[in-house]
Amino acid sequence: MNGFPESEHTLPYVVQAADEGDPVAGLVAADRARLRALLTRHGALLLRGFSVGGSDGLERAVRELSGEPLPYTERSSPRSTIKGQIYTSTDYPPDQEIFLHNENSYQTSWPTVLYFHCVRPPATLGATPLADVRRVHAELDPAVREEFARRHWMYIRNFHEGFGTAWQYVFSTDDRLAVADYCRAHDVEFSWSDAGGLRTKAVRRAIHTHPVTGEPVWFNHVAMFHHTTLPPEVQEGLLALFAEEDLPSTACYGDGGRIPDEVMDHIRGCYRKATTRFDWHEDDLLVVENMLVAHGREPFTGPRRIAVAMAEPSSPDEQRGGDIR
Repeated sequence: MNGFPESEHTLPYVVQAADEGDPVAGLVAADRARLRALLTRHGALLLRGFSVGGSDGLERAVRELSGEPLPYTERSSPRSTIKGQIYTSTDYPPDQEIFLHNENSYQTSWPTVLYFHCVRPPATLGATPLADVRRVHAELDPAVREEFARRHWMYIRNFHEGFGTAWQYVFSTDDRLAVADYCRAHDVEFSWSDAGGLRTKAVRRAIHTHPVTGEPVWFNHVAMFHHTTLPPEVQEGLLALFAEEDLPSTACYGDGGRIPDEVMDHIRGCYRKATTRFDWHEDDLLVVENMLVAHGREPFTGPRRIAVAMAEPSSPDEQRGGDIR
């Protein structure tokens, strides 16, 4: 049996196989309760030295620990389906960083637990950095926290015909009526342009109370989606084509006010201060409590391949009460 020695709060908490190649499904079946307790305490578990068993084994582990895996809806980034509800990690060019974020925090409901299976590690870098958003919340200037608690944040997306991610991919349909129904059901404002483009706006809370621990968490996509988080050359190229309000995606205060650049710098700095990293090993399985820990991606070289799954949807009714309307 695998040991779980107690330790100080670590991110991620490493569970090492007693015997190399032990099936991860057996670990989960035998120690589910303790794994769940450790996940809530630490925010992320790294199961190392186990045999996952490919996509089928990953799906079995998800079902054993969390139940039915979730589909990827209202997509914000490109990824491919491997099998069923098992997906590739974000299909961005390997030289680009993906900034820290909590999965689907821009939606009215999101997965509570995330799974990352290292099918093939990169040659260099390529870590999935982690940041405890309890710590990010604590690091933020109280005045910044108060401003977002009062005003919330808004996510704006502009889908331009022939440029960037198509709305048909994001909403998994080419039916405008289906998009309208989805937006109305999920508290998303929308408008169509004469040229066939789509603009969406969604106001969400930036700070939440964790439903189990009762702790405040900085749970949002403000830094991830704000255009100033992009590399300078990408920012310059986009702003040469579009006004800020017409960018493919950006974030602002929930009342539409612009977030000052120095506030965005401060927020990104708080994430960086809270960030930890580890190098991927083949067959590693990382389990993340999505409301406690943000994740990102380093640039990398080599044929990195990470399979992902999402599970345990939050309750929309529990989350809507604090949104501005």
